[in-house]
Amino acid sequence: MTAAGMDTTTDLTILYRGPLASCDYDCPYCPFAKRRDSPERLRADRAALDRFTAWARTAGTDHRLSVLFTPWGEGLVRSWYRRALVELSHEPHIDRVAIQTNLSCRTEWLTGADLDTLALWCTYHPGQTPYDRFLGKTHRLAELGVRFSVGIVGLPGHLEHARRLRADLPGHVYLWVNAAEGHTYTDEQAARWTELDPLFPYSRHPHRSAGLPCRTGASVVSVDGEGTVRRCHFVPAELGNLYDGSYRAALAPRPCPLAVCDCHIGYVHLETLPLYDVFAGGVLERVPRAVTSPVLLPSPRPRHGGGSRR
Repeated sequence: MTAAGMDTTTDLTILYRGPLASCDYDCPYCPFAKRRDSPERLRADRAALDRFTAWARTAGTDHRLSVLFTPWGEGLVRSWYRRALVELSHEPHIDRVAIQTNLSCRTEWLTGADLDTLALWCTYHPGQTPYDRFLGKTHRLAELGVRFSVGIVGLPGHLEHARRLRADLPGHVYLWVNAAEGHTYTDEQAARWTELDPLFPYSRHPHRSAGLPCRTGASVVSVDGEGTVRRCHFVPAELGNLYDGSYRAALAPRPCPLAVCDCHIGYVHLETLPLYDVFAGGVLERVPRAVTSPVLLPSPRPRHGGGSRR
């Protein structure tokens, strides 16, 4: 607070990705499938996450925070990620804390979290886990009152799995579909996926972004295990460091330097897209306020590439 009693905290969304790169699944479309981290790397990841969590818990004098953990591997099979989510969910200056997960972990730990703050972005990977086990966990999340979305990669062999999942998920749960990286969809194929996910047209093609305004670098940043701050995961230029405070002076609106943006955790922040309205209140966990209104769908545009990985 200033001398005049004015609140000077700013809203900041952080996409955190530490050293963790190991996963318990071996999805053929993922380069990190069944990767194992060495004990040294796991210790480094734990130490980095503990450092970030400690910073986030004391950042209330500067920011109201929202945090999305986007590990290359699976975080929730590691106790330190579950602990961080629970701890951060109870901080009054943190509006949302969420993580991308394959939901292979147990769910009991969620009973210790503030479920008004914590949320999950879940992905179903056919062939990696028994369907009934995954579905049962989604129903348990719903029973607990967890905010979550469920998604699937839009590969041809996944279509029937997605249809079954949509029929069996709790009715209020959004099923999203990611366009498979490098895959081109005919209009007929895209229509099948859009029947399941009305927002699939946003994922179908990469978005032209060069020179366009984006919230990343101003109210949204990416942070790695060393505390290095970048505007997003996809632009390597550094803005400073989280822990020495040097990032603060660099927070400012800036146009996107890339030709296209093809990942949801990137293009959702483009100011030229209406996705902050589409996902109002659920940007980090990919939970839309509604998916039935035609005004939420993108206008047709030419194809010019593959699809989103995340």
